[in-house]
Amino acid sequence: MYKLGVDLGGTKTEAILLDDKLNVLERKRVPTPKNDYEEIINNISSLVLELSENISDFSIGVCTPGAISNQTGLIKNSNTQCLIGKSIKKDLENKIGKKILIENDANCFTMAEAKMGAAMDYGLVFGVIIGTGVGGGIVIDKKLHSGRTNIAGEWGHHVLHRNGNSCYCGKTGCVETYISGPSLERQWTKQTGKSLTLTEILSNIDNEIGKKWKDEFLENFGYALANVIDILDPDAIVIGGGLSNIDFLYTEGKKSVYAKVFSNLVDTPILKNKLGDSAGVYGAALLT
Repeated sequence: MYKLGVDLGGTKTEAILLDDKLNVLERKRVPTPKNDYEEIINNISSLVLELSENISDFSIGVCTPGAISNQTGLIKNSNTQCLIGKSIKKDLENKIGKKILIENDANCFTMAEAKMGAAMDYGLVFGVIIGTGVGGGIVIDKKLHSGRTNIAGEWGHHVLHRNGNSCYCGKTGCVETYISGPSLERQWTKQTGKSLTLTEILSNIDNEIGKKWKDEFLENFGYALANVIDILDPDAIVIGGGLSNIDFLYTEGKKSVYAKVFSNLVDTPILKNKLGDSAGVYGAALLT
Protein backbone atom coordinates (compact mmCIF):
# COMPACT_ATOMS: atom_id res chain seq x y z
CA MET A 1 0.00 0.00 0.00
CA TYR A 2 1.17 3.52 -0.81
CA LYS A 3 1.35 6.09 2.00
CA LEU A 4 0.30 9.69 1.42
CA GLY A 5 1.12 12.31 4.03
CA VAL A 6 0.10 15.96 4.31
CA ASP A 7 1.75 18.52 6.60
CA LEU A 8 -0.44 21.56 7.23
CA GLY A 9 1.91 24.34 8.31
CA GLY A 10 1.34 28.00 9.05
CA THR A 11 2.95 29.17 5.82
CA LYS A 12 3.21 26.05 3.63
CA THR A 13 1.28 22.85 3.08
CA GLU A 14 3.34 19.88 1.91
CA ALA A 15 2.24 16.50 0.60
CA ILE A 16 4.35 13.39 0.00
CA LEU A 17 3.72 9.97 -1.52
CA LEU A 18 5.74 6.98 -0.29
CA ASP A 19 5.86 3.41 -1.58
CA ASP A 20 5.83 0.36 0.68
CA LYS A 21 9.61 0.68 1.19
CA LEU A 22 9.21 4.35 2.20
CA ASN A 23 10.80 5.66 -0.97
CA VAL A 24 9.58 9.11 -2.02
CA LEU A 25 7.61 8.87 -5.25
CA GLU A 26 6.22 12.37 -5.40
CA ARG A 27 6.28 15.52 -3.33
CA LYS A 28 4.75 18.98 -3.57
CA ARG A 29 4.61 22.16 -1.47
CA VAL A 30 2.10 24.99 -1.82
CA PRO A 31 1.35 28.09 0.30
CA THR A 32 -1.17 27.64 3.11
CA PRO A 33 -4.24 29.88 2.70
CA LYS A 34 -4.32 32.53 5.40
CA ASN A 35 -7.14 32.33 7.96
CA ASP A 36 -9.54 30.63 5.54
CA TYR A 37 -10.70 27.25 6.76
CA GLU A 38 -12.61 26.27 3.61
CA GLU A 39 -9.64 27.11 1.42
CA ILE A 40 -7.37 25.03 3.67
CA ILE A 41 -9.70 22.04 3.20
CA ASN A 42 -9.76 22.62 -0.57
CA ASN A 43 -5.99 23.03 -0.65
CA ILE A 44 -5.34 19.71 1.11
CA SER A 45 -7.93 17.92 -1.00
CA SER A 46 -6.32 19.18 -4.22
CA LEU A 47 -2.88 17.97 -3.10
CA VAL A 48 -4.23 14.54 -2.22
CA LEU A 49 -6.03 14.20 -5.55
CA GLU A 50 -2.94 15.31 -7.48
CA LEU A 51 -0.52 12.92 -5.77
CA SER A 52 -2.92 9.97 -5.88
CA GLU A 53 -3.99 10.44 -9.48
CA ASN A 54 -2.30 7.27 -10.74
CA ILE A 55 -2.82 5.00 -7.72
CA SER A 56 -5.83 3.45 -6.00
CA ASP A 57 -4.60 1.64 -2.88
CA PHE A 58 -3.23 4.28 -0.50
CA SER A 59 -3.61 5.54 3.06
CA ILE A 60 -3.68 9.18 4.17
CA GLY A 61 -2.23 10.83 7.26
CA VAL A 62 -2.40 14.53 8.06
CA CYS A 63 -0.15 16.58 10.35
CA THR A 64 -1.90 19.63 11.75
CA PRO A 65 -1.17 22.34 14.30
CA GLY A 66 -3.19 21.75 17.44
CA ALA A 67 -4.79 18.54 18.68
CA ILE A 68 -8.12 16.85 18.15
CA SER A 69 -10.26 16.63 21.27
CA ASN A 70 -11.23 13.04 22.07
CA GLN A 71 -14.46 14.36 23.54
CA THR A 72 -15.67 16.56 20.67
CA GLY A 73 -13.57 15.60 17.65
CA LEU A 74 -12.78 19.29 17.15
CA ILE A 75 -9.38 20.99 16.85
CA LYS A 76 -8.06 22.73 19.99
CA ASN A 77 -4.86 24.57 20.96
CA SER A 78 -3.94 25.48 17.37
CA ASN A 79 -1.83 28.50 16.44
CA THR A 80 -3.67 28.45 13.08
CA GLN A 81 -6.70 29.99 14.70
CA CYS A 82 -9.23 29.34 11.92
CA LEU A 83 -8.87 25.61 12.69
CA ILE A 84 -9.97 25.93 16.33
CA GLY A 85 -13.39 24.39 16.90
CA LYS A 86 -13.45 22.79 13.45
CA SER A 87 -13.97 19.12 12.62
CA ILE A 88 -11.07 18.96 10.19
CA LYS A 89 -10.89 15.15 10.15
CA LYS A 90 -14.56 14.74 9.29
CA ASP A 91 -14.51 17.62 6.78
CA LEU A 92 -11.45 16.24 4.98
CA GLU A 93 -12.89 12.73 4.89
CA ASN A 94 -16.12 14.07 3.38
CA LYS A 95 -14.20 16.12 0.82
CA ILE A 96 -11.72 13.39 -0.18
CA GLY A 97 -14.06 10.42 0.23
CA LYS A 98 -11.54 8.38 2.19
CA LYS A 99 -10.65 7.73 5.84
CA ILE A 100 -7.67 9.64 7.21
CA LEU A 101 -5.56 9.65 10.36
CA ILE A 102 -4.64 13.01 11.86
CA GLU A 103 -2.15 14.05 14.53
CA ASN A 104 -0.46 17.22 15.73
CA ASP A 105 2.95 18.35 14.51
CA ALA A 106 4.91 17.16 17.56
CA ASN A 107 3.50 13.63 17.30
CA CYS A 108 4.24 13.49 13.57
CA PHE A 109 7.77 14.80 14.18
CA THR A 110 8.42 12.10 16.76
CA MET A 111 7.00 9.35 14.56
CA ALA A 112 9.20 10.40 11.64
CA GLU A 113 12.40 10.62 13.69
CA ALA A 114 11.66 7.27 15.40
CA LYS A 115 11.03 5.43 12.13
CA MET A 116 13.26 7.21 9.61
CA GLY A 117 15.45 9.71 11.44
CA ALA A 118 17.80 10.20 14.36
CA ALA A 119 16.07 7.74 16.72
CA MET A 120 15.59 4.76 14.41
CA ASP A 121 17.59 2.46 16.71
CA TYR A 122 15.66 3.23 19.90
CA GLY A 123 12.52 1.77 21.45
CA LEU A 124 10.93 4.50 23.57
CA VAL A 125 11.47 7.87 21.91
CA PHE A 126 10.53 11.25 23.31
CA GLY A 127 10.43 13.88 20.59
CA VAL A 128 10.44 17.58 21.44
CA ILE A 129 9.82 20.65 19.34
CA ILE A 130 11.27 23.87 20.70
CA GLY A 131 10.51 26.90 18.59
CA THR A 132 7.68 29.42 18.73
CA GLY A 133 6.13 27.01 21.21
CA VAL A 134 7.22 23.88 23.06
CA GLY A 135 5.60 20.54 22.20
CA GLY A 136 6.35 16.86 22.49
CA GLY A 137 5.39 13.37 21.42
CA ILE A 138 5.98 9.79 22.53
CA VAL A 139 6.64 6.81 20.27
CA ILE A 140 7.02 3.34 21.80
CA ASP A 141 8.37 0.56 19.58
CA LYS A 142 7.48 2.57 16.47
CA LYS A 143 3.90 3.18 17.63
CA LEU A 144 2.54 6.55 18.69
CA HIS A 145 1.41 6.82 22.32
CA SER A 146 -1.24 9.55 22.51
CA GLY A 147 -2.53 8.92 26.01
CA ARG A 148 -6.00 8.61 27.48
CA THR A 149 -7.05 12.15 26.53
CA ASN A 150 -4.64 12.75 23.63
CA ILE A 151 -2.19 14.98 25.52
CA ALA A 152 0.73 12.57 26.08
CA GLY A 153 4.06 14.31 25.62
CA GLU A 154 2.84 17.85 26.25
CA TRP A 155 5.87 18.72 28.37
CA GLY A 156 5.66 22.38 27.32
CA HIS A 157 2.80 22.87 29.74
CA HIS A 158 4.08 21.23 32.86
CA VAL A 159 4.82 23.81 35.54
CA LEU A 160 8.49 24.70 35.84
CA HIS A 161 8.14 27.64 38.22
CA ARG A 162 5.11 27.93 40.47
CA ASN A 163 3.61 31.45 40.22
CA GLY A 164 5.97 32.09 37.29
CA ASN A 165 5.40 33.56 33.85
CA SER A 166 1.83 33.71 32.56
CA CYS A 167 0.97 31.28 29.77
CA TYR A 168 -1.76 31.51 27.12
CA CYS A 169 -3.12 28.18 28.45
CA GLY A 170 -4.30 29.98 31.60
CA LYS A 171 -1.66 28.59 33.96
CA THR A 172 1.58 30.17 35.16
CA GLY A 173 5.14 28.91 35.08
CA CYS A 174 4.82 26.59 32.06
CA VAL A 175 8.01 25.35 30.38
CA GLU A 176 6.93 27.09 27.17
CA THR A 177 7.09 30.47 28.89
CA TYR A 178 10.79 29.97 29.68
CA ILE A 179 12.51 28.11 26.84
CA SER A 180 10.50 28.86 23.68
CA GLY A 181 12.03 31.31 21.21
CA PRO A 182 9.70 34.23 22.05
CA SER A 183 10.10 33.70 25.80
CA LEU A 184 13.89 33.71 25.51
CA GLU A 185 13.70 36.95 23.52
CA ARG A 186 11.45 38.49 26.18
CA GLN A 187 13.90 37.48 28.90
CA TRP A 188 16.75 39.15 26.99
CA THR A 189 14.73 42.36 26.70
CA LYS A 190 13.93 42.22 30.41
CA GLN A 191 17.61 41.81 31.31
CA THR A 192 19.11 44.30 28.83
CA GLY A 193 16.34 46.68 27.80
CA LYS A 194 17.14 45.81 24.19
CA SER A 195 14.90 43.91 21.79
CA LEU A 196 16.81 41.36 19.68
CA THR A 197 15.91 38.26 17.72
CA LEU A 198 17.09 34.95 19.14
CA THR A 199 19.68 34.67 16.35
CA GLU A 200 21.06 38.09 17.31
CA ILE A 201 21.05 37.17 21.00
CA LEU A 202 23.05 34.00 20.38
CA SER A 203 25.71 36.12 18.69
CA ASN A 204 25.95 38.41 21.73
CA ILE A 205 26.33 36.12 24.74
CA ASP A 206 30.11 36.38 25.23
CA ASN A 207 29.73 38.89 28.05
CA GLU A 208 28.42 39.04 31.61
CA ILE A 209 24.79 39.74 30.66
CA GLY A 210 24.88 37.11 27.91
CA LYS A 211 26.30 34.52 30.32
CA LYS A 212 23.51 35.22 32.81
CA TRP A 213 20.87 34.81 30.07
CA LYS A 214 22.47 31.58 28.85
CA ASP A 215 22.84 30.14 32.36
CA GLU A 216 19.14 30.73 33.06
CA PHE A 217 18.21 29.15 29.74
CA LEU A 218 20.33 26.07 30.46
CA GLU A 219 18.97 25.79 34.01
CA ASN A 220 15.35 25.82 32.78
CA PHE A 221 16.12 23.48 29.88
CA GLY A 222 17.83 21.10 32.30
CA TYR A 223 14.99 20.92 34.81
CA ALA A 224 12.34 20.65 32.10
CA LEU A 225 13.91 17.62 30.38
CA ALA A 226 15.14 16.05 33.61
CA ASN A 227 11.51 15.93 34.77
CA VAL A 228 10.61 14.11 31.56
CA ILE A 229 13.41 11.58 32.05
CA ASP A 230 12.42 11.00 35.69
CA ILE A 231 8.84 10.17 34.65
CA LEU A 232 9.29 8.48 31.27
CA ASP A 233 12.92 7.26 31.25
CA PRO A 234 13.05 7.25 27.42
CA ASP A 235 15.64 5.40 25.37
CA ALA A 236 16.32 8.63 23.44
CA ILE A 237 15.22 12.25 23.21
CA VAL A 238 15.16 13.95 19.80
CA ILE A 239 15.03 17.74 19.51
CA GLY A 240 13.35 19.56 16.63
CA GLY A 241 12.13 23.08 15.90
CA GLY A 242 14.13 26.25 15.42
CA LEU A 243 16.05 25.94 18.70
CA SER A 244 17.29 22.46 17.76
CA ASN A 245 20.06 24.24 15.82
CA ILE A 246 21.59 25.64 19.04
CA ASP A 247 24.73 23.51 19.38
CA PHE A 248 25.29 24.06 23.11
CA LEU A 249 22.03 22.25 23.92
CA TYR A 250 23.76 18.97 23.03
CA THR A 251 26.80 19.69 25.23
CA GLU A 252 26.16 22.13 28.08
CA GLY A 253 22.43 21.55 27.80
CA LYS A 254 22.84 17.80 28.15
CA LYS A 255 25.07 18.28 31.20
CA SER A 256 22.41 20.48 32.78
CA VAL A 257 19.77 17.81 32.18
CA TYR A 258 21.92 14.97 33.50
CA ALA A 259 22.78 16.90 36.67
CA LYS A 260 19.10 17.11 37.59
CA VAL A 261 17.91 13.56 36.85
CA PHE A 262 17.01 11.35 39.82
CA SER A 263 19.54 8.60 39.10
CA ASN A 264 23.20 7.85 39.65
CA LEU A 265 23.33 6.60 36.05
CA VAL A 266 22.20 8.97 33.33
CA ASP A 267 23.07 8.25 29.72
CA THR A 268 19.90 9.20 27.83
CA PRO A 269 20.94 10.23 24.30
CA ILE A 270 19.80 13.78 23.46
CA LEU A 271 19.84 13.87 19.68
CA LYS A 272 19.48 16.49 16.99
CA ASN A 273 16.83 15.66 14.40
CA LYS A 274 17.83 14.38 10.96
CA LEU A 275 14.71 15.18 8.91
CA GLY A 276 14.45 18.92 9.56
CA ASP A 277 11.24 20.58 8.42
CA SER A 278 10.33 17.46 6.42
CA ALA A 279 9.66 15.46 9.60
CA GLY A 280 6.03 16.57 9.72
CA VAL A 281 5.10 15.31 6.28
CA TYR A 282 7.00 12.03 6.70
CA GLY A 283 5.40 11.54 10.10
CA ALA A 284 1.93 12.14 8.65
CA ALA A 285 2.50 9.44 6.01
CA LEU A 286 3.83 7.05 8.67
CA LEU A 287 0.73 7.39 10.86
CA THR A 288 -0.99 4.77 8.69
